[in-house]
Amino acid sequence: MPQLNPAPWFAILVFSWLVFLIIIPPKVLAYMFPNEPNPQIIQKSKTEPWTWPWY
Repeated sequence: MPQLNPAPWFAILVFSWLVFLIIIPPKVLAYMFPNEPNPQIIQKSKTEPWTWPWY
């Protein structure tokens, strides 16, 4: 049964995990966003109580 031979599949598994853990993360972390978000000044509006005319 050739599908029980782990030799080629184990090597493929190890090399794919090496690619995922060593090569891809620096490329993703080096990505720069072209437009950095700027925090805007948030002004709280002054709320006044509403007088109920029927109370």
